Amino acid sequence: MRIALLAGSDGWHVRDLTRAAAQCGHQAEAVDFRRVYAHVAGPADPLSAFNAVIVRTMPPGSLEQVVFRMDVLHRLEARGVHVLNPPRALEVCVDKYLATARLEAAELPVPPTSVCQDADSALEAFEQLGGDVVVKPLFGSEGRGMVRVSDPELAWRTFRTLERTQCVLYLQQFVRHPGWDLRVFVLAGHVLAAMRRYSNGGWRTNIAQGGHGEVVRLSTEEERLALKAAEAVGTPLAGVDLLPGPDGGWYVLEVNAVPGWRALAPVTGVDVAAEMIRFLADGPRKRSVCQQ
Repeated sequence: MRIALLAGSDGWHVRDLTRAAAQCGHQAEAVDFRRVYAHVAGPADPLSAFNAVIVRTMPPGSLEQVVFRMDVLHRLEARGVHVLNPPRALEVCVDKYLATARLEAAELPVPPTSVCQDADSALEAFEQLGGDVVVKPLFGSEGRGMVRVSDPELAWRTFRTLERTQCVLYLQQFVRHPGWDLRVFVLAGHVLAAMRRYSNGGWRTNIAQGGHGEVVRLSTEEERLALKAAEAVGTPLAGVDLLPGPDGGWYVLEVNAVPGWRALAPVTGVDVAAEMIRFLADGPRKRSVCQQ
């Protein structure tokens, strides 16, 4: 099997997938998503030579570039190429508003959230959300670009700045937590691995922001929430973030459709890359030479 790894560079995850594919008797090749091109009624598209595609990045770009990239993935899927994750799931998860709405529609607990297009509406929402919110980029990951705002004057300045740059203002009520959350890695309707992520003295628990992880055994309820969240947004592969609330309950904070495992794999001892290759090659119910 020949697998295209859509990425922006030859980073750690690309190298790990290439290693796992070779061990399983397959071939994985990095393809720069920003240089992908396509033909209609002409020569075969370069990506049509692959049996499967793993999306490892959603690079920023103009509206036209982003739409074209998603069109390419939809076309590949229609031709029978296995795309992980499916393009519609990527479209849902990359948009925090749509993903949160899907989770809420599936009756999953999510923090109260407001999404606005102007500073006046955002300031009103800030007050309705209790005057303590996390402002997040509508598109973004790994905790980048997030800011916690609890001062009305700072909130106004932040909202005005974002309004001037034509950003959508995504406000989520700050949930007081014990300094950790759960990252649950889901593959093919099963929990593959999970870890507890601790913050580095702040409120953000992202490993990319200085946090650290430890292996954790999930309860039945925690596993149920993670699997239902992945199902709600249509992701066979997902990194689900569960946040403990002050009342002892859980919030589904986010579902990442392009999840990383650089911290998760050594913490849990699971060869995530090999499991992904196995899933693409054999389907979720078969064993392969990748499994030890």
